[in-house]
Amino acid sequence: MTDIHSKEKRSYNMSRIRAKDTKPELMVRKFLFSKGYRYKLHDTTLPGKPDLVLPKYRTVIFVNGCFWHGHAGCKKAKLPNTRTEWWSEKINKNRANDVKVYDALIIAKWKVITIWQCDLKGDWQNQLISELPK
Repeated sequence: MTDIHSKEKRSYNMSRIRAKDTKPELMVRKFLFSKGYRYKLHDTTLPGKPDLVLPKYRTVIFVNGCFWHGHAGCKKAKLPNTRTEWWSEKINKNRANDVKVYDALIIAKWKVITIWQCDLKGDWQNQLISELPK
């Protein structure tokens, strides 16, 4: 199956996908700030540059896109019909890297919280608050 977009159009579309300041990340940041939590953004001194770092609580939060991080069982994590093998390899590398980063943070005594894009519906705020240290 061939791509419906030209190579240039596909390249442009992919270049518009951001790694920082995504809508799901902004939702979580706004919510945490409103509850009095203060955080650092994308701390380069920690493995994996966590999206949010709460130094006071020694906690990091990753806000993961379901597609890019291969969220198991999620309909948003469906592989494209074109270049399936390439995408599968890419997402598997992302997942392996996530495990490596989480392990390094846990060994360094950080609490790691992962929030999936698809979980940001319904009662996600109470779930997040229950996972955060008081």
